[in-house]
Amino acid sequence: MHMGYIEEIRSLTGSRPLILNSSAAIIKNKKDELLLVFRKDTNNWGLCGGYMELGETFEETMQREIREELHVASPCLKWCGIFSGAELYHEYPNGDQVYSVIALFEAEILEKDFKVDYEELSKFQYFPPNSLPAHMTQTTKLLLESYIP
Repeated sequence: MHMGYIEEIRSLTGSRPLILNSSAAIIKNKKDELLLVFRKDTNNWGLCGGYMELGETFEETMQREIREELHVASPCLKWCGIFSGAELYHEYPNGDQVYSVIALFEAEILEKDFKVDYEELSKFQYFPPNSLPAHMTQTTKLLLESYIP
């Protein structure tokens, strides 16, 4: 794996808190169930998404993350909103601290069209909105609370 922007910043700052921009996607199947992926970096369920690299727009970040995590070339994205603030603080298992600024999108992807990347993710599953898993990232919980009426 090549050293990306965040790894370079971390090599200079250590684990201290950083403000990082990211994108996340709400992906639903035909039954309106939500796709969640089990993330190896946090060891819990989350939305498809990730941090922005230098020069990317939020949309480009989301396109790249979907390409990396689900191997889908260019899904249709619909803007849902932007989230930031103290509630989006997260400390990773390795001690890295982050305040995220997250652009949330809806992405139209059919399950038959994607292939999960098991380097970053260990599994994926669709969940009914009223029966989400207990072990989700705090960030995912906050995004879904704003999205699900």
